[in-house]
Amino acid sequence: MKGDIRTHSASSSIFLYNSISTNNLLQHEKIKPYTRKWETSVMDTIDELNLISKKVKLGNARHCDVQHDVPAVFFSNGGYTGNVYHEFNDGIIPLYITSQHFNKKVVFVILEYHNWWLMKYGDILSHLSDFPAIDFRGDNRTHCFPEAIVGLRIHDELTVDSALMEGNKGIADFRNLLDRAYWPRIRGLIQDEEKEQEVQENTWKKPKLVILSRSGSRAITNENLLVKMAEEIGFFVEVLKPGRTTELAKIYRVLNGSDVMIGVHGAAMTHFLFLRPGSVFIQVVPLGTTWAAETYYGEPARKLGLKYIGYEIHPRESSLYESYDKNDPILRDPASITKKGWEYTKKIYLDSQNVRLDLKRFRKRLHRAYEYKVSKSNLNVQHQPL
Repeated sequence: MKGDIRTHSASSSIFLYNSISTNNLLQHEKIKPYTRKWETSVMDTIDELNLISKKVKLGNARHCDVQHDVPAVFFSNGGYTGNVYHEFNDGIIPLYITSQHFNKKVVFVILEYHNWWLMKYGDILSHLSDFPAIDFRGDNRTHCFPEAIVGLRIHDELTVDSALMEGNKGIADFRNLLDRAYWPRIRGLIQDEEKEQEVQENTWKKPKLVILSRSGSRAITNENLLVKMAEEIGFFVEVLKPGRTTELAKIYRVLNGSDVMIGVHGAAMTHFLFLRPGSVFIQVVPLGTTWAAETYYGEPARKLGLKYIGYEIHPRESSLYESYDKNDPILRDPASITKKGWEYTKKIYLDSQNVRLDLKRFRKRLHRAYEYKVSKSNLNVQHQPL
C-alpha cells in the first residue's frame, strides 16, 4: 500500500485514503498477516485486518496522532509463536526477507504483541529497524505512513531464496546479520571465557563439540556415555541445555564458537543457524521423523554451508522398542503410521520416544566429524600467509 495510509485499531483496519477517484469505496480486502497460509488450523487463530482503499475529501481523513515518514510492515506474532523453530521460520527470517531492503528505515507494527518476544529478539530487530515496534491492538492512536506492507514473505524452510531477493541476498547474509546483532553482547562473554582458557589452554584448542541436550521426550538416555566417547576421540565437549528463558546471545556464543553440534530432531535444531558455515551438524533422527528431519533441518543446514550428517536410529535404539512387538509397524514401518496424520506422528514418535544411541555405530559419525574438522584446520594453517 502506498499513499496516505492511516491505522484504526478499534476496527482492525488500515485505510489508504485517495482524493482523486470518483468512487467512494475503491477496494476492501481482508488479510491475516501470518506466513503459514497453507495451514488452515493455525490460520483460523490469527486476527484479521481490513485493508480499505477509500475516497476522502481533503481535510476529512482521520486525524494523524503519529506521523511517520518511513514505511510500516504489519505482521502477527500469533500462531505458533513460542516455538523457536516457528519463531525463526515463520517470523524472524520472513521479517528479514520482507524488510531488509528498507535499510532499517521501517516501523514494525505487530498484532498479538508480546513483550517477551521483543526482549528475546531485540538484538535482531535493532538491526532491521531504527524505530520502536508498535502494538497494533494496544495503541489506539492513528498512525500515518507513506507506505505499508501487510504480512510477511516466506521462501522455504529456514532459508532465504537469493533469486527472490534484491542484491541476491541469501541465508548466509541473514547469518551475517546474526553475527552483527549478537557481537556486542557476546564480547563480554568472550572476555570471561578467555580468562578460563588461560587455565585450560590445552583443552580449548581441541575441536569443540556441543550436545544440545533434551529433557522429556526425544532425550538421549546414554548422553553421559556419548560425552565420554567424544572426549576419547579428541573433542572438547560441552552439553548445552537451552530453556525457554535462556538468552539467545548465550546460545549463539556457544554454538558460534563450536565445530560440531549434535542434537535429536526437534525445534531446538533451529539453532544450527548459529553455527559457522563449515561446521558439522549431526542430527539424530528418531523413528518416524525421517522426512521432517531432512526437510526442516537437513536441507536448510546444507544451504547454510554446514556439513550435515543425519543419523537415523535403528528400532533397537528407540525406547519404543520396549513398548511394542518387534514386528509392529510402529517399529518396522514408521511411514505407514506417519501417513495417517500429524496426530499419530506427534503422539507416538514425538511425545513418547527417547533414544539410546548404539555408541559403536554412532562412533563412526563422530570420527567422520572429527577427521573433517581436523583436516579443515590443517588446511587453514597451510594456507595462512607467512
